[in-house]
Amino acid sequence: MSIPVESFYLKPAIPGTLQQQIRQMITDGVLSGRFRAGERLPSSRALALHLSISRITVTLAYADLMSSDYLTSKGRSGYFVSFSAPVHLDVTTPKRQRNKGLNYDHLTQRRYSQAPAIARPTDWQAYPYSFIYGQPDASLFDHQNWRHCAIRALGKRDFDSLTSDYYQRDDPLLIEYILRNILPRRGIDARADEVLLTMGAQNALWLSAQLLLSRQNDGARRHAAVENPCYPGFRRILDQMDCTISAVDVDSFGLPPQDIPTQVDVVITTASHHCPTNATMPLSRREALLKSANDQDFVIIEDDYEFEMSFFKPASPSLKSLDGDGRVIYVGSFSKSIFPGLRMGYIVAPESFIREARALRATVLGHPPGHVQRTAAYFLSLGHYDAMINRMKSAFKRRRQVMDDAIAAEGLSVAGQGGFGGSSIWMQAPEGVDTEVLATRLRQDGVLIEPGQGFFDAARGSFVPQNCYRLAYSSIAIGKIAPGIALIAAALR
Repeated sequence: MSIPVESFYLKPAIPGTLQQQIRQMITDGVLSGRFRAGERLPSSRALALHLSISRITVTLAYADLMSSDYLTSKGRSGYFVSFSAPVHLDVTTPKRQRNKGLNYDHLTQRRYSQAPAIARPTDWQAYPYSFIYGQPDASLFDHQNWRHCAIRALGKRDFDSLTSDYYQRDDPLLIEYILRNILPRRGIDARADEVLLTMGAQNALWLSAQLLLSRQNDGARRHAAVENPCYPGFRRILDQMDCTISAVDVDSFGLPPQDIPTQVDVVITTASHHCPTNATMPLSRREALLKSANDQDFVIIEDDYEFEMSFFKPASPSLKSLDGDGRVIYVGSFSKSIFPGLRMGYIVAPESFIREARALRATVLGHPPGHVQRTAAYFLSLGHYDAMINRMKSAFKRRRQVMDDAIAAEGLSVAGQGGFGGSSIWMQAPEGVDTEVLATRLRQDGVLIEPGQGFFDAARGSFVPQNCYRLAYSSIAIGKIAPGIALIAAALR
């Protein structure tokens, strides 16, 4: 029996090449049982004519399917569905009543989904004036060399890194590069047993909080101090720990050590580029913070994000580099500098802490995917990472200058822009302006901004200004900045 050529048609807007679409049509037919073993497919000429495509495209698709054992050929008789082709088991799924049974909202208490978060539209790229923080710019990313590194990591030489379970270990090539090239730029000298790879900075912060802030054996609650305003993800993590949380108001130089409450166990800070104000903690304050840690016996978690984007002045030394007593847990990430979807971060801490963090990581995710680790290792070690960082710094510096000029020309107020660089500016609208309402209105004009309320700790009675907002320039084209700022100014007027 022959499969009629009319069984095949190309769907518009389907991703993939024509060859891939033909392969998908045939494999779907085989797995669904529509195309049965021994049935003859249309000739390559007939199918190409029917689909109005090149015959060689069909021939290549058929050859690919033969190598996968979906098809077989019989001399001059053509191509047939193979008798050893994969089959889809015909399993009947019983219908079930939905919205019945257990009340999982009651069981889970919706502890995580109801936590406040910064709302960011998934279709941010569709807006012409997107001042959304943390999104990548495709024009700055080195697609070609990342692809080459990924292909190299797929080779036979790297088969173990691609397929093996590392158990609790990490890719030694990536760890070596971090030790020899990334950490020295922050003044950090570490050994391999003092570094742990994580699924981004968020995962690193969660692991650290779990180890340091869970209830003690005697049931006593631990005490954490966090900057206010701060990255909302910090507070969501801390709320899971059932610990006491103190919100410490920052000033133009970041976290003031003298305002940290007594008997605190952990202090979390973004010293290099405070989130969201971009304030950089000066050296004298860093030294004072470390002295307080020693005097009051607390641990510091340092999230050192965006240190690479110090394009106005050289980056300040990390807290970890000044720490002689092992009190700083250092968190770094490649997710912002390479691309957010990479989800690759790391913790640097004393070996005894890393040992526990490694064991905790193993209970949750094992380790980050080996292929991703090896691809990143090649991308970094071959110099592509440094070249891309240089392009990003140059582009961000130009965008920042255009942003500063546009803000000044429109008379908008800056609350904190940071003197070292970064990728965003912390803004302040006039008193009485609710930036949540402003953001909703601006969307109608194709402008995206981030209202500032979500960065403040309203749950602990802190004052939450309604008129702050953040403007990022990491992914917006330079020619869009001034028109976008003009629209924001018009909406405020």
